[in-house]
Amino acid sequence: MTREELLASIPVFESLTPDDLRALSGRLEQTESPEGDVIFHQGDEGSSLFIIDDGAVEIAYGEGKTRIVLATLFAGQYFGELSLFDRAPRSATATATKRSRLIRLDRDDLVDFVNKNPPAALRIIAEMSERLRQTNELMSRQVSRNVLEEEEESLTFGQRVADRVAAFGGSWPFIFLFAAIMAVWMLINILRYANFDPYPFILLNLVLSTLAALQAPVIMMSQNRQSSKDKLLAENDYQVNLKAEMEITALLRGHAEVLARLSLLERTLLRRGAVDVIPEQKPQPVASGD
Repeated sequence: MTREELLASIPVFESLTPDDLRALSGRLEQTESPEGDVIFHQGDEGSSLFIIDDGAVEIAYGEGKTRIVLATLFAGQYFGELSLFDRAPRSATATATKRSRLIRLDRDDLVDFVNKNPPAALRIIAEMSERLRQTNELMSRQVSRNVLEEEEESLTFGQRVADRVAAFGGSWPFIFLFAAIMAVWMLINILRYANFDPYPFILLNLVLSTLAALQAPVIMMSQNRQSSKDKLLAENDYQVNLKAEMEITALLRGHAEVLARLSLLERTLLRRGAVDVIPEQKPQPVASGD
């Protein structure tokens, strides 16, 4: 892959013309990083974009036990692009996981390129504006799911019955109804309106034991399903929060890139305008004394 193709594969530069890519590729520098070499540390001042021509690079956040690998990049991919515009400290550590050949673009070279080619700066800004617009559109979409409704649609008949039994068995109407039935049962046998279960109500005890034996596993089935619902809700919340965090990070990064490019373009245009508006000074003849 040529250097022009490497540059064109980066979204920031994909809108540049072939002439722009050719001119910018002439400012690229090649570096070699052996396996295990730290290209830059988290917190270092950033001033360069790196494109992987060959090899692999690992991007990690933190150190020691708190170290988290964010991504593993391979040939054709790039990293460190934000430092081209704001010189902000590096947000992660880049380490070559095997011998790598990197193409580096320094911020000073990019600034000089933009100063000499303002139309290219406008194309870069247009590309970043389009990416920011797409990010805003993505942020406006609904990404959460109602996992409870999805779960309800896949329930079997037995699971629906278990939920209804558990819901009714754990309610006040069930308590009042069951207490009324027991009271009527015992009064009928005590007052001798019927004598099918005299004191000590052995048949009633048998009914209660049977009901408890049947109701307990049904309620346990419903509780197990409730545990599954809780897991689905927790997983859905995690996915939504993770997506929101990534989208907000991308949005803030896009805003920072656009503002950096606008500031750079403004300075460039002001510098060029200042040169254009200053009238050319002509030497004034020196008056000779008498």
